[in-house]
Amino acid sequence: MLSTGKTVAKPTYSVVLFNSMSGALRAEKVLKSEDVPIKLIPVPRKLSSDCGICVRIERADSERVEQRLKEAKVEIQGIHQI
Repeated sequence: MLSTGKTVAKPTYSVVLFNSMSGALRAEKVLKSEDVPIKLIPVPRKLSSDCGICVRIERADSERVEQRLKEAKVEIQGIHQI
């Protein structure tokens, strides 16, 4: 195998926390319609949430995600880097 000497940067992620499961599912629908790459995951233990799931996003998309969810009136607890 040939090495090119280039290292591939790992994506850095953030998670969006919600007050309810319905908020997380609504955010998933809104963000997928905007072609934002997301994944529903369990809330990391170091973070607390009233809801058991959160939306993982690429950190670079944080501002776009926050703005889009605000426009769609999806209430979030916050966005945290992981």
